[in-house]
Amino acid sequence: MRKPLVGALFAVLLLGAGIAPATAATSHGAAAPSTVKAAAPSSHTAVRAEVRSKAIGFAGTVALSNCSGSVVRTPGSQPNDPALVLSNGHCMESGFPGPGVVVRDQPSTRSFTLLNSAGSGVGTLRASKIAYGTMTDTDISVYQLTSTYAQIQSSYGIKALELNTAHPVQGTAITVVSGYWKRTYSCNVDGFVYRLKEGSWTWKDSVRYTSACQTIGGTSGSPVIDNATGKVVAVNNTGNEDGQRCTDNNPCEVDASGKVTVRQGINYAQETYGIVPCIVAGNKFDLNAAGCTLPKP
Repeated sequence: MRKPLVGALFAVLLLGAGIAPATAATSHGAAAPSTVKAAAPSSHTAVRAEVRSKAIGFAGTVALSNCSGSVVRTPGSQPNDPALVLSNGHCMESGFPGPGVVVRDQPSTRSFTLLNSAGSGVGTLRASKIAYGTMTDTDISVYQLTSTYAQIQSSYGIKALELNTAHPVQGTAITVVSGYWKRTYSCNVDGFVYRLKEGSWTWKDSVRYTSACQTIGGTSGSPVIDNATGKVVAVNNTGNEDGQRCTDNNPCEVDASGKVTVRQGINYAQETYGIVPCIVAGNKFDLNAAGCTLPKP
């Protein structure tokens, strides 16, 4: 997790792909994509995950100016509800929210480039507001769009990705899908972190990837998709770059007894099943809804 960095080289690299963001987040390494390669799968299981992930495309993902994201729905979302875009709290245009800060219903006109299954930009979606955003306990932002799911499907033939309602499972084959880079990363859920601390922020029950998912800057906000179900189980957000302990760009793991573990080169995501109970009829956030445990303002 890092602040966005203006980079003309990154923009040039993206021009051929039809997207030229003015900024690019630099978390998980500052090297250009052509010089950063995902680590080779270290087990037969990881190889199987990589093969299976070929069915996971880019349809429903979006590119932000500095991050990745996806158009998402809950099982209860209706076709005529305003669509939602999921990304990270640290990707919000208003900057990193401080510890304890929760953003609610903040007006926004941010634009998102919608991708099809092949990774081509097919249209521009626009936000009406940041419905919810925080970096406390989790690292998420949810934008409400000016378009409904039905309008997006009618115009572009693309359906929203569905948020899974259950806690992720260790060993699950997953794919991290970056709309910013039009690149996927295949690995497995290695485990869960009681507390993940990075600088001023602390996140609860984070997903730890196996080493094959070597995500880079600009992948922040990417949906983490369960290869078997095609549903979103987490949102990619950070990784330990330099082996430092609990500093910016170097999160550390803290267990229930307070023991700290540093895993250089390992990357993480924030679970998303907890978002579902907080979204009620009309795709509105109700932080007092039954089962909603997201932080409140």
